[in-house]
Amino acid sequence: MSSKLDRLSQALQVNVGDRLRTLTTDRGEITIEVAAADYLAVACILRDTADLWFAQLIDVSGLDYSTYGNGGWTGRRFASVAHLTSIRHNWRLRLRVFAENDGFPVLDSLCELWPSANWFEREVFDLYGIMYTGHPDLRRILTDYGFVGHPLRKDFPVSGHVEMRYDEESGRVVYQPVTVAPRENTPRIVREASYGKVGHG
Repeated sequence: MSSKLDRLSQALQVNVGDRLRTLTTDRGEITIEVAAADYLAVACILRDTADLWFAQLIDVSGLDYSTYGNGGWTGRRFASVAHLTSIRHNWRLRLRVFAENDGFPVLDSLCELWPSANWFEREVFDLYGIMYTGHPDLRRILTDYGFVGHPLRKDFPVSGHVEMRYDEESGRVVYQPVTVAPRENTPRIVREASYGKVGHG
């Protein structure tokens, strides 16, 4: 481990303490995991403690672990990961938290600490169905308002549930069950006429 990562690891252990579930160093980056109940409090520590000073939130992403490790995963299904940067100390951190309820995943919002979390959390909500309590405007951002389901859940059908189209008769957009039959796309391979013949290339 580099001296910079070693300093960050020590600062995390001192300031976050017992709230750390795991601290992992891999490929020159540190990932910490905390409980859902401690998520917001730890985020405050990471932002406001001078030894850490993660003033910038780069991204929030969602994860669905339902088929992780070829289906051998036994932990919680849904996680949210915040990617943080400390410009003062020139280091990065990944903060991961698992939602306690797989059927209805809920986590605290980071919008109050880092306003840039707003659209990222909306995206995770839209694509994974993770709810963020305290979010000022949690609504879909990539799919249509009437869309049913969450496209990046691993149990979501590839073709979706419904499709929308403009109906000339009613003069509005209507929703209907998907009518496209599932098909397998096979790439077309074009070869020369002499391919495979004896004595040719």
